[in-house]
Amino acid sequence: MSLDRAAALLDAGGLVAVPTETVYGLAADATSPAAITALYEAKGRPRFNPLIAHVDSLERALTLVYLSSAALALAKAVWPGPLTLVGRHRDTSPVCDLARAGLDTLAVRWPASPAMTGLVTRLDRPLAAPSANRSGSISPTTALHVAESLGGRIGLILDGGPCRMGLESTILADTPDGLVMLRAGALEAERIEALTGQPVQRAGAGAAINAPGMLKSHYAPQSPLRLDVTEPAADETYLAFRTWQGETAGKVLYLSLAGDLAEAATRLFACLREADALGRPIAVAPIPATGLGEAINDRLARAAAPKDN
Repeated sequence: MSLDRAAALLDAGGLVAVPTETVYGLAADATSPAAITALYEAKGRPRFNPLIAHVDSLERALTLVYLSSAALALAKAVWPGPLTLVGRHRDTSPVCDLARAGLDTLAVRWPASPAMTGLVTRLDRPLAAPSANRSGSISPTTALHVAESLGGRIGLILDGGPCRMGLESTILADTPDGLVMLRAGALEAERIEALTGQPVQRAGAGAAINAPGMLKSHYAPQSPLRLDVTEPAADETYLAFRTWQGETAGKVLYLSLAGDLAEAATRLFACLREADALGRPIAVAPIPATGLGEAINDRLARAAAPKDN
């Protein structure tokens, strides 16, 4: 990976796909309206959908947003890692209005990604970095996925191999009423509760879109998708959660042979892509709703939602 070349492209307003521990991100200078406009256009992303500003330290995060003592304690326990915090935007922050979708809040994350944090350090400014794919489609967990989705639209893809976690970060809003989960992700609710000593609040179904990943239709394959299927049809590709002995499915892909949620999370998007490429309807086995299963089921529900939402 050439971080110096990538930094030069970003400094000139270009776009670079960058590996993180969660998924590949499409990085742009978060302080540049022109760069953020190019990012929205490359992804085909609606401009009312705000972006996450990626940083290389807690200190830099605190130059962008205000965080409560509870949010600050959680950040110290988890960062760098798969946690995004949405806080009130500081007037002195350099992040442009377009990256925030005009909101008075900003989502920030310090990822466990030497590539992303190295670029932030080189540029000495935050990077906006949504998933490196066309908006609404399956998130990328390899450099090849990025090339298939955005090839020719961006300046450079840094290849860091497969992403370790395979699910996007968990997003929490820092509100006067406490921390509220806006998006389930790679940091499990149970771990958050253990760290904070408080139950995790969830945003309601009609919550305003003030963070990524809140659109009803998202992460979607082109093929029709059925969920909680125990008996797939003969023309369906079946995403099985554990060893499956049936014979009706047209093809079986395993999220995890052992029924392991961490493995299923890592393989989810790659399996959806492989199934979609076969051109058959897709059926997915029931996934437990505990631990990482909450985030997996969230992604699957959005993937199966009508695309006109």
